[in-house]
Amino acid sequence: MTHTSTETAIFAGGCFWCTEAIYKEMKGVESVTPGYIGGKRPNPTYEQVSTGATGHAEAVKIIYDPSQITYEELLQVFFATHDPTTLNRQGNDVGTQYRSAIFYTTEEQKERAEAYIKFLNNSDVYDQYIVTEVVPATQFYEAEDYHKNYLAHHPSNPYCQYVVLPKLEKFRKHFKDKLKND
Repeated sequence: MTHTSTETAIFAGGCFWCTEAIYKEMKGVESVTPGYIGGKRPNPTYEQVSTGATGHAEAVKIIYDPSQITYEELLQVFFATHDPTTLNRQGNDVGTQYRSAIFYTTEEQKERAEAYIKFLNNSDVYDQYIVTEVVPATQFYEAEDYHKNYLAHHPSNPYCQYVVLPKLEKFRKHFKDKLKND
């Protein structure tokens, strides 16, 4: 087996249960880990992050194979599957922990993210200006185990039924060519 090199992308697009479920089904994505980034407190817990006091965002760390999927394709899915025009909120999830943010790991990612946001703003895809932060990645803290693969473990949870699954279905409908074949 030939080992290909991988790259890392870190996105915050509201609740990490939604973002994780979407990227887990994307071709070229090797792993998706929910966690917390962008705050001040070391080793934060979900309960601490949920108060908004730590400054962390719920985010996902995506390990992907750039020979199968590009960073731009990851960005395209990111912007299509959450609302990047609402400050510190996604639907009923309100607070800085639900902010829209791209935590870049390289200068190239920063440039690509900024260029894509400029493209979206200039193309009037959204009725309002995009408020997504593009900031350097800081320490990423993995979420507690019970958050990992949340949808698969809790498909009948009301939040999964009314929020996660509709977003996942939207992704599946609009990005059929980017779905894993397995």
